[in-house]
Amino acid sequence: MALQSSEPQIRVQKLLETHPSQVPPQYIQPPHHRPSHTNNSTHLSIPVIDLFGFDPSHRPAVRAAIGRESGEWGAFQVINHGIPISLLNRMRAAALSFFRDYPVSDKLAYACDPNSFASEGYGTQMLLDKHVHSQSSVLDWRDYFDHHTLPLSRRNPSNWPHFPSDYRELMAQYSDCMKLLSQRLLALISESIGLPSSWMEDAITGMGAEEGFYQNITVSYYPPCPQPDLTLGLQSHSDIGAITLLIQDDVSGLQVLSGQGDWVTVHPLSPDAIVVILADQTEDARDVFAAAVPGFGAFWLDVAIDWSKRCWLELSFVKKNPAPCKIDA
Repeated sequence: MALQSSEPQIRVQKLLETHPSQVPPQYIQPPHHRPSHTNNSTHLSIPVIDLFGFDPSHRPAVRAAIGRESGEWGAFQVINHGIPISLLNRMRAAALSFFRDYPVSDKLAYACDPNSFASEGYGTQMLLDKHVHSQSSVLDWRDYFDHHTLPLSRRNPSNWPHFPSDYRELMAQYSDCMKLLSQRLLALISESIGLPSSWMEDAITGMGAEEGFYQNITVSYYPPCPQPDLTLGLQSHSDIGAITLLIQDDVSGLQVLSGQGDWVTVHPLSPDAIVVILADQTEDARDVFAAAVPGFGAFWLDVAIDWSKRCWLELSFVKKNPAPCKIDA
């Protein structure tokens, strides 16, 4: 839920301008939620699936792998997906530049409404755990920019940053390319459970009605934290929607929860690797959760795309053991 407050939200990046040696109390997680108190596995890793550029000769094997890992993990990385690595690198660079190279005062021109759920714009708090603390909720150690990108009737690039100069153009191009990849992945997921390839997309879009399909792109920035063992960049949660596609920079922060209850770090595999997470509307066994843990002296970012719809999908995989996610900032 969105933060309900008449007070303006203070961006984490603004807090760091005073070079604090300690984390403000409102960011401190209760002991059982802190990164040092979670079960972290160093010997597990989420699956990696080679899509072989969607070569038809490899489709049966790719389809089988996606069906297997969707049921066992609910999350995996894909390579050879057809999206130019140059676009992914430029998107990372533009997103990082927006957060790192420009003053908070300039970015506040694009501030989102803190009292409106999923408001488009520049913000710092989207998800809250209302069960932590009786008077206020623990805040995430991150800043973000949420973009409404699809359907086209929601897309208004004037709501997006005009700095760096190519930001808006890159975001639109990234959105369109990721839409195509999402469609291809949803087709494979449908086929993997014995359904027509168009079944999931038809269910999401309302049998071809584009207005029934929503795509949001959230760029999250996790600044260095003076006490990373006390905070979370993004608290444990399950993604809302059908499928999430995510790119990281070169810092390992994202984690997913294995079926054994261990948090597994999703190490950046290569600059072209894309993390795929099956979200609430496509998971049948249990939610896939995500979270982020801050780092000391290092910043990192992720660019995540959520596909969603207005009604619920229920899918059954042969093996069901979906993976929650956590992000270590």
